[in-house]
Amino acid sequence: MGLKVLHISKYYYPFSGGTEQIARDIVLSLKEVPECDQLVFAFDHGSPKESKDSEDVVDDIKVIRCRCFAKISSQSISASYGRRLREAMDDFKPDIVILHYPNPFGTRYLLKALKTHPDTKLITYWHLDIVKQKFLKVFFKGQNRRLIARSSRLIATSPNYVKGSEWLSSVPDKCVVIPNCINENRLEINDEVVKRAEELKTEYNGKTACLAVGRHVEYKGFKYLIEASGLLGDDYVIDITGKGPLTDELKELAKGDDKVHFLGLVSDVELRAKLMACDIFCFPSVTKNEAFGLALAEGMYFGKPAVTFTIEGSGVNYVNLNGVTGLECPNSDSKAYAEAIRLLASDSAKRTSMGAAAKARVIDNFTFATFKKNIQDLVVKL
Repeated sequence: MGLKVLHISKYYYPFSGGTEQIARDIVLSLKEVPECDQLVFAFDHGSPKESKDSEDVVDDIKVIRCRCFAKISSQSISASYGRRLREAMDDFKPDIVILHYPNPFGTRYLLKALKTHPDTKLITYWHLDIVKQKFLKVFFKGQNRRLIARSSRLIATSPNYVKGSEWLSSVPDKCVVIPNCINENRLEINDEVVKRAEELKTEYNGKTACLAVGRHVEYKGFKYLIEASGLLGDDYVIDITGKGPLTDELKELAKGDDKVHFLGLVSDVELRAKLMACDIFCFPSVTKNEAFGLALAEGMYFGKPAVTFTIEGSGVNYVNLNGVTGLECPNSDSKAYAEAIRLLASDSAKRTSMGAAAKARVIDNFTFATFKKNIQDLVVKL
């Protein structure tokens, strides 16, 4: 007898986001399980003017998308969601539902639908607590209690997050730690990447190259990296990729500091070349909105020592081990961050040993093969 799994994600591929990538990784992991039938349910990721109800196929798996007519506090709102989810549950009759949380709107209708499917088991992939939206945090407390009570298992990306989460820490016996995984194919090194990396090293001209990757939002902490740069000499290069609502503000903060370069969105080839050519990977996130740090794991995969801040309840300090794979600084302390960069820059042996340990940690813990086995073990044995 086969296994039926319904996946509920906020959005889904081709939408590009951390949660969506993990949702797809789970689907791909379960495709290798014999007689496992899967269905994905999500909001349409188009703008409210362009959004529509639709169905398509991704990786040979059917995806149902619901029209979003508005967004409130980053939460999509859909008039058709409840009806279409109920129909999907009744028609597909899943043995297991995997819900990616936070998704308060979707959770409301899922809990309703599950009342008529009492034998369906629920796995909640708890990506993070609602922290920033104070009103939503209070408003959805009752929903969170019901969701946790209905869940057979709750997936966390690190033991740190289980301990630091207001919700997961109350039910440790229900929690299963499954770390996120890097996309090794996306990080593959080829001749083009090697050539570009060599060009970059020539451009750096013997300076210590520091690389930071991520969206320009407050919790990513880029302002502290820029402040740290101001405390360093001219024999450094600080490259920052990405963009976001704080880009202009960050550029203003860095004005006059020629070490800091804003690269914008870069191609996969350029990113891999930058990761190859840099000396230190800077990951200055400051709140547990950074639940894990996938970009951090990617930087470490390239054998680069990382510099991070201490974040209570975040997986960042589970990915980067202080004194082993990199250095950890008191939260938001720009001076300490500059000192950590300076220490690594001055000690090539330490950079090499920590970089090797960083790569080994990622290969041993954060690859797709490990993730796939963890997911398969959880779902098949539930």
